Amino acid sequence: MKKVKITVLKTTFDQELAAEYGSEGLTACPMMEAGQVFYADYAKPDGFCDEAWKAVYQYVFALAHGAGNDVFYYGDWIRKPGVAICSCNDGLRPVIFKLEATETRSELDYTPVR
Repeated sequence: MKKVKITVLKTTFDQELAAEYGSEGLTACPMMEAGQVFYADYAKPDGFCDEAWKAVYQYVFALAHGAGNDVFYYGDWIRKPGVAICSCNDGLRPVIFKLEATETRSELDYTPVR
């Protein structure tokens, strides 16, 4: 298994939807900012948003296990092998992520109980 590089490309904020549905004072995501970089494999990296992880983990898992040799979805989504562009599930202020396969091998970072 290899590490996957997760880069926050941008945070967004939909003014129109936020005005209609958002709570008072809602702003762009307070947890992530453009340029942040995380590395992951099977587990959510420290400091990474729980909800964003739920949205991207299946792509991280696939890239960590070798899906980076091809393009996702038969080449009709992303043209670069080993890359996925994903966002979190927040419809008012989604964060856009770039996931990239790396050659860095994952290391076990816990002690098995058995």
